[in-house]
Amino acid sequence: MLAQADVIAGYRTYLDLIQPLVGDRPTISTGMTQEVQRVEGALTEALSGSRVALVSSGDPGIYAMAGLVLEMCAVRGVDVVAAEVPAANGLVIEVVPGIPALCAGAALLGAPLTHDFAAISLSDLLTPWETIAARIEAAARADFVIVIYNPKSRKRHWQLQKAQQILRAFRDGATPVGIATSAMRDGQRIHITTLDQLHLAQVDMQTTVFIGNRSTRCYGTFMFTPRGYDRKYIMDIPT
Repeated sequence: MLAQADVIAGYRTYLDLIQPLVGDRPTISTGMTQEVQRVEGALTEALSGSRVALVSSGDPGIYAMAGLVLEMCAVRGVDVVAAEVPAANGLVIEVVPGIPALCAGAALLGAPLTHDFAAISLSDLLTPWETIAARIEAAARADFVIVIYNPKSRKRHWQLQKAQQILRAFRDGATPVGIATSAMRDGQRIHITTLDQLHLAQVDMQTTVFIGNRSTRCYGTFMFTPRGYDRKYIMDIPT
């Protein structure tokens, strides 16, 4: 898809990562919190007839740019059509799937997401903390494995410990917690700790945190969440 693009848009860090694939083609590059300007530039180029690739990390539909593109098209009244729809009029949009951080991190940790799970971002830049806290409590009550995105940044340093306190009311302190930083990238760090020790973990904006449910356990250097085969088939799984 990048090879077919006339213009490539993205967050500066992501464009740096794919520079060999970008070459000397024109780019639209903006910094953090400038997502609207980035999409606006990409839409302007696309509506002028250019083939534009808008790059996200992970999967473009998970905490990324695909939703904002469609939202801004709706606000502007731009007619859009999926690439699979033949002979239709409008701006053609194709969302190309990627490997989200929760999949990359889970693979490195073992199999923490084998059963039902919820993904929650701790960033309160766009979502009020009260809403985030309510979602954490609801997921904890329902015994979901919880994947936490955006656990900590230089300006947001207290949310993860607040989340830990909420979860501790519903889960044992020994609950396994997987820490995956820069999964499948240079500088990758993988670590398994416990819910009680979560506040001591080294995390940043490149970290995804996997908080097990009541069934999640560790085996060897991995963590996994049984789906229920042991109950159905009377398997003797070591604890």
